[in-house]
Amino acid sequence: MKHDYDNLNEGTRSGIRSKRRKTNLILNSLIVVVILLIGIVSFNIFFSNDEGAADQNDVAAEKDAAAPSGNKNDSKDTGKKNDLKDSDKKDDSATEDTESEAADEESAEDEELAEPIVTEGGSDANVKQTIENPEWKPVGTTQSGEHNTVFDQNAVDWQEMILAYSYATGIDKNNMTVWWNENGGAPNTAVGTISEKGSDQTYRVSIQWVDGQGWKPVKVEELIENDKKR
Repeated sequence: MKHDYDNLNEGTRSGIRSKRRKTNLILNSLIVVVILLIGIVSFNIFFSNDEGAADQNDVAAEKDAAAPSGNKNDSKDTGKKNDLKDSDKKDDSATEDTESEAADEESAEDEELAEPIVTEGGSDANVKQTIENPEWKPVGTTQSGEHNTVFDQNAVDWQEMILAYSYATGIDKNNMTVWWNENGGAPNTAVGTISEKGSDQTYRVSIQWVDGQGWKPVKVEELIENDKKR
């Protein structure tokens, strides 16, 4: 009976040891597998980083190699654009200079044409000097149809005569004294003796009617004295 018990105990211990060995073997195998996996993963990570760094270096090198060519092209394009801008500026400046010169010439011609002709004396001994200007134009009119000269201060024709006197002498019609206004010795002509208010300088102005355009100054005589002053 005792012998059987001892055999049972011996068998139990052997089974336990066998199980422990199997367990240890499995654990050791798992540890080895884990270590191998860690090694493989680490190798892959390190290797991929090296490849990525190499690729980035290659890309950077390619960009650096391409950059000078691009800069040259950009410089050429910029130079061409600057040349075009400079050329446009020169053309614009030349055009402006030409236009300015043309305007100055036209202005000079206008001044020459507008220069009045002044002569000493006039139609009688009381005339100091006579002024004529071939550039004088008719002053315009609101009248239509056949023209009749009207020496009535309230008439439109009279007011347009005053406008012509003002135009010829430069005296504002609202600051003008009309000493005399009469026929000029022919149909559609008039002669007015005027002066600026408060001034002794007196003018005798001859005007002529132009159909559809109004009264036009013919000549201005500066008088030595006002022969119409009452």
